[in-house]
Amino acid sequence: MGRMERPMRGLADPPADGVDRRDFLKVCMIAAATVGLPASVGRRWAEAAEAGLKPSVIWLHFQECTGCTESLLRTSHPGLAELIFDLVSLDYHETLFAAAGFQAEDALHQAMEQHAGQYVCVVEGAIPTKDDGIYCKIGGRTAVDILQDVGSKAAAVIAIGSCASWGGIPSADPNPTGAVGAKDILTGTTVITIPGCPANPYNFLGTVLQFAIMGTLPALDDKARPLFAYGRTIHEHCPRRAHFDAGRFARQFGDEGHRLGYCLYALGCKGPETHANCSVLHFGGIPDAWPIGIGHPCFGCTEKGIAFHKPLHEAAALPPDAHPPIFPEHRRSAGVPAAGAAGLVAGAVIGAGIMASKKIASKDTEG
Repeated sequence: MGRMERPMRGLADPPADGVDRRDFLKVCMIAAATVGLPASVGRRWAEAAEAGLKPSVIWLHFQECTGCTESLLRTSHPGLAELIFDLVSLDYHETLFAAAGFQAEDALHQAMEQHAGQYVCVVEGAIPTKDDGIYCKIGGRTAVDILQDVGSKAAAVIAIGSCASWGGIPSADPNPTGAVGAKDILTGTTVITIPGCPANPYNFLGTVLQFAIMGTLPALDDKARPLFAYGRTIHEHCPRRAHFDAGRFARQFGDEGHRLGYCLYALGCKGPETHANCSVLHFGGIPDAWPIGIGHPCFGCTEKGIAFHKPLHEAAALPPDAHPPIFPEHRRSAGVPAAGAAGLVAGAVIGAGIMASKKIASKDTEG
């Protein structure tokens, strides 16, 4: 009743549910490129899924708005909502379950027993700790108890979204429930954090597949975030960076500078202190589907202590190398080419996945 898995079609089979072989391979290629792996790895992931090697995923919900799940379901070009079921076995997910009550709880326990030490535990939402955790209870158990139980028996734990990563919205001052991230509860366990409000689904998918198929984790930063997605700031590869370097800023929403696409730093953009790959991996596969792409400053949602803590339009702290050397009166050491190179590298990674998928599609047509 509770199992979310559905039969995997062969890679040579005709389209099913509106998703064909070309789209399936494409998402694998992009997911591999996202984590910095070659296109051949993406094909290996697709072949492994065809053979039935799909990781069991137990997805827990705590203090959150379900935005990360909704983002995953709304991803298109191709539709990740369909493809996710071909790549993983989603054995427990309260939002997507047809089952409820005792049936849902039974599905959770069955998945834990059948895949003990092998399943991936995904955590969405913050965990309240004040007053014995009574602010979030499921099936009579607190979020703390559930996470300790499920997380301790998992092969890997992934905190998706800012709430699960470091507390997010529930932890905003004065934090009445004592909301914290998953890694603050599972102190003896490596918890991979994929912050964002919401998190980008491809960052999540690439991390899960690398671990499940290859048995390795991506390189992580000091906050346990994958470096492939959080190794650079938004500011480094922002499409408006040239305007920042030239001193062209939008001063208020709707003014001439704003209409011309000038830098949004003066309006409170947190890009200089926010590590994420939003500018090179847009949401839903739709061009410019991210805050700066639609004309709003970066909110800093991937950084603890910035989003939901700093005022929305307060200016961000600038790093020492934020200004170009062509203006000697500014404090700076690195040159503009460095910023351009960063953008080229990031763009090449995503482009590699897309080009590989096109080559495969071409071979399919020739065959």
